[in-house]
Amino acid sequence: MLTVKPLPAFQDNYIWILQQDNDPQIAVVDPGDAAPVIEYIERNERVLTTILVTHHHKDHTGGLKELAERFNPRIIGPANSVIDEVTDPVSDGDTVRVMGRAFEVLATPGHTLDHVSFLAAGTPSLLFCGDTLFCAGCGRLFEGTSKQMFSSLKRLGSLGDDTLVFAGHEYTQANVAFARAADPDNTALEAFEKACERERSLGRPTLPSTIGREKTLNPFLRTDRPDVQATASTQGAADDALSTFTTLRSWKDRF
Repeated sequence: MLTVKPLPAFQDNYIWILQQDNDPQIAVVDPGDAAPVIEYIERNERVLTTILVTHHHKDHTGGLKELAERFNPRIIGPANSVIDEVTDPVSDGDTVRVMGRAFEVLATPGHTLDHVSFLAAGTPSLLFCGDTLFCAGCGRLFEGTSKQMFSSLKRLGSLGDDTLVFAGHEYTQANVAFARAADPDNTALEAFEKACERERSLGRPTLPSTIGREKTLNPFLRTDRPDVQATASTQGAADDALSTFTTLRSWKDRF
């Protein structure tokens, strides 16, 4: 059975560890820092065979060089990127096998132009989406357009409700605070906010989320709803989903 564990890095990053029961091999997702990965491998007597990379930002790739030199794993990442350490470049629609599971590559530009997500279909499906979709939020637009991110989020939002969402950062509490402003009549947000406070007070992650939860809580996946559009209109949005998304994303940047 494939299990996924979070490995905290920096202030709020997660490096995701993938491993099978009774198998010393592991894969990791977005190792921005080599040190916690090496410490995990040595403490648990594991063998690093594969790295998945969603995009080129250093807090997701900074550990690649050291890990490549030390363990010689295959490194799977976007083909249209500047990541020198990638050994297996992939593009939208490609399939790669990792830890016995088939992962589909989904192009999800917006945060960056090279951003990809990795989806392992199953029960439940597993989605590693880097900085595209967060719990109750989405990534900032550094390179891509609002329309690109809107399309990427619509694509991820169309996945099955039970799909587990493994995002790249612990941003949930800040995202929920914005979501309550953007979607003030959403009663589910208050209860979820309290649950997140409990988890974080115990030092536990708020991730993974699920696509079903995000469709209930995440204003960036609810831009077709009249109540969200009405709130966005107070910030200058027109009454359509793309304009609502664009306005919410800009509002979140200065929230």
